[in-house]
Order: sequence, then structure tokens, then C-alpha cells
Amino acid sequence: MQKTARKLRIALLAASLMAASALAADLKIGLAADVSSLDPHYLNIAPNISLSSHLFDTLVLVDANGKLIAGLATSWRAVDDTTWEFKLRRGVKFHDGSEMTADDVLFSLDRPATLTASPGPFTSYTRQIVAKKALDPYTVQLKTATPYGPLPLDMSSVFIVSKKAAQNAGTEDFNSGRALVGTGPFKFVSFARGDRVELARNDQYWGTKPAWDKVTFRIISASAPRLAALLAGDVDLIETVPTADLAKLKTNPKFTLEQKTSWRTIFWHLDQQQHASPFVTDRAGKPLEKNPLADVRVRQAISKAIDRRAMAARTMEGLAVPASNIVAPGIFGYNAALPVETYDPEGAKKLLAEAGYPQGFGLTLHGPNNRYINDERVVQTVAQFLTRIGIQAKVQTLPLSVYFSKARAGEFSMALLGWGTLAGDFGLRTLVGTRNPDTGWGTWNWGHYSNPKVDELVRSALSSVDESKREAFAKDAAALALDEKAVIPLHHQYASWAMRRGLVYPGRVDEFTFAHQVRPL
Repeated sequence: MQKTARKLRIALLAASLMAASALAADLKIGLAADVSSLDPHYLNIAPNISLSSHLFDTLVLVDANGKLIAGLATSWRAVDDTTWEFKLRRGVKFHDGSEMTADDVLFSLDRPATLTASPGPFTSYTRQIVAKKALDPYTVQLKTATPYGPLPLDMSSVFIVSKKAAQNAGTEDFNSGRALVGTGPFKFVSFARGDRVELARNDQYWGTKPAWDKVTFRIISASAPRLAALLAGDVDLIETVPTADLAKLKTNPKFTLEQKTSWRTIFWHLDQQQHASPFVTDRAGKPLEKNPLADVRVRQAISKAIDRRAMAARTMEGLAVPASNIVAPGIFGYNAALPVETYDPEGAKKLLAEAGYPQGFGLTLHGPNNRYINDERVVQTVAQFLTRIGIQAKVQTLPLSVYFSKARAGEFSMALLGWGTLAGDFGLRTLVGTRNPDTGWGTWNWGHYSNPKVDELVRSALSSVDESKREAFAKDAAALALDEKAVIPLHHQYASWAMRRGLVYPGRVDEFTFAHQVRPL
């Protein structure tokens, strides 16, 4: 009995020492996309948001399955159709030791509108707020001009910064670290653009403490080097696992694989303005004065020319499902009545002829080459499909840091984009809503699509506090916009992570890689 008890004590001591060692360890993560800015309100793209989530918090958080949960706000309620009240968590400390209060929240909600040079603003989440005030240090009241049901979802996208640290700071002050004072699970250490970001554990974090003293995010955008870094032990975990290596990793006892169906939809924006489009030519290469992409029949032809099922199986190597919606299945506002476009090259040729292009035309397709799963191959595959119906398609892919700024500036005729959201009306507002800098609508509407009927349906959805009515409006708006090929959906991709044995990570529907959710087994 004494020997057994002694062995048990030794085993428990060893286990506790191992646990302590794990908590004192460093974690190295290989990221698939560069972090272009550490300013949490500057550019609304996934790599920046994911990194900001380590340093800052939002009023409302999102769990791994896309559900809203308490964050810096412990609760929220609609006082009436145009008034929301958020109760703040007490005792939350910023990294500098100061307390987070309602003043910091009000400042943070105002700040996105002050960043007028933002290439991807966060104002679509704040513009609907027409008045705000602190009822006390721990209660914030927000008012909207009209009834607005999804305000809590908006509040999951606006990071709360320290007013004291940020009120006289610009984006470069955040990138240098001078203004990086948040309430998040980690504190800033260093940032080398294009190379790495280093963070240290925030021991005063209000939530579950991270298991790591230090985290190093290495920027390894190319798939092969990222996998090689994992296999060599240079990093402990990687995101966006190369598709060709998934099968081998699944059978390698040294590593663990985690996969999750993503909320991200990959689709095409097409320039729908009436003037000449920059990368549309006749078959001889001469620019066309009239933009064929402004004709819905041409957009429909392009959609019919794409074999989505073949792409999901071959180009995406099974890591995708064909898409018919802007949002993924299971997401609020997904319209199951919309079928995946049937592959019909002959029907596509007929539509081109009806539109006045029986011999087709020339078109350059643009996309990133280091952002989405097999993104460069996706662009090349679609170009091959279009060539079969008479559209002489060329391909140009660019690094993410260059691609997004050019696409947003309207420099492309047909541009690939991936987008994830927790609500269909949100996605429609941002991606196909008529562009309006004053309201924040259409901030990612690269194709300049505009239909007042779609706008009205989206507006009706957003203003409804009845969830069933809101979703019905969102589905109707999606049906109309996609019938007109406001965008051309391709597929919903899967997200994947690979890590050394002994680590566990709950794959997230939003594809984010959060170091504070990586735990030792």
C-alpha cells in the first residue's frame, strides 16, 4: 500500500512538473499570411484581425463555432428598437495596469471613423450608431437612427483600445508598439513586418490565462516552407496546411491535424461599371470601350462556364464544397433554395452570343497567391474554363500585401476574394451593397454592383429585431443579388491546422489561429 501511494505521489508530482513546464514554455506558430498592420482599426482583413485578437478584446466575442459569447461586455439587451445597453465587465485591466471603463469603449467606437486613409475601414460596424453615452463607468448605451437588430454582432468586430494610450496616436504608433495597450491575453514585444510578431503572456488577463509565456508568430506565406518549418521543429503549429501533404500528416504519429468547415466563401468580383474596364480587350488585345462585364448575360455566362464540383474535387483536392451563396451553409441568412450553378459551357456560349460577343473577348483574371487555399491554382483553373467558351483569359496573381490595395482601388476587371461572416445580411451589406462612404455600405464591393431593391431588402433585414423576419429578408436579398451575379461564388473552403503531438487546438469556423486557445495536452 505504501509503495503504491508513493508511486502515485511521484506520478502526480511528475505530472504537475510537466504541466508547469508546459505553462512556462514558448509557442511558435507559422502563419500563412502577413500581418500588414497592428492598428486594430486600420484594415479589416483576417490576418490583422486574428493578430489583434491576441492584444485586444471586443465587447462581444465569438466562440469556435461562430456563436456570440460575453467579452468585455458581460451582457447586452435591446432597451427598445433603437437603443442597446451593454454592461461592462468590472475589474478588467489594460496592459499598462489602468482600468477599462465606458470611456475607453466610447473612444474605441469613435476611432474607426477618424482613420480616413484606411484601405479597409471598420466603419461598417459603427456607422449605424448615431448616439452613444456612458450611463456609468460600466454601462454603455448605444442608439441607432432606425431599428437595428444585429448590433451585438457588430460589436464583435470593433476592438477596444485604451483611450489614454491611443487618443493622440496614429497607425504608426500602433505598428511601433507605442500605442499597443489592450486588454487581451498577450502583450506586445516586437513586430518585424513580413517576418515575425512576438508577444508575451498578460498575467493580468481577465479570462482564461494563456498556457504560454511567449508566443512567436512567424510569417511563412509559402506552403512548402511553412510545412518544412513544422517538420523540422522550427514551429509548433501551422495554419492552412498544404493540401498535398494532408494525407501524410494524418498518418504521422509526431503530429496532430485539426480540420473545420470554414465560414469563408471564395468568389469573384466583376467590374460592373459602364466605362471601359482596365483588363478587358478584344481578341486582338485592343482595349474595349464598352465593358462586357456590365451585361448580366456575360456574368451569367462566366458563372455557367465554371465546373465548381470538379474544382472542389481536383483544384481544391477535396478541401472545399461548391458554393451557391455568399455565406456558408449553417450561417444565418444562407438560402438553401439557391442551387449550385450547373456547369453548362454551351449555355455560356449562347449567352455570350446574345450579349453581342459570339467570338468572346480578352480578360485578365487577378487573385492573390498567398492568402486562400490553392488560390493561384483556383485562378488558373477558372481561366482555363473561360477559355473554353471563347474568353481569352490570362492570369496575374500577386502577394496579398499588393493585391488587396490594387483590387480595392478598382484596378482589376475580375478579382478573387474570400469572405467570412456570421450573418448573410452583413455580408450582403459589405460585398454587394451600393457603395456609400457615409454609411459604410459596400466597403468591399469591388465590382461596384448596385441594385436599390437589394439595398432595400438588406436594409429591411438589418432593421428587423425579429430574427425570422430578418433572415427572410436576407435570403430574398441574396436570391436577387446572386441571380444578377453581383458576385460569382465558387466554393466554401475547409480550414486546417497541423501541430506537434502534445498540443490541442479547437479548429475555428472563422479560420483564426489564436495562441491563447492552443493548450498542451
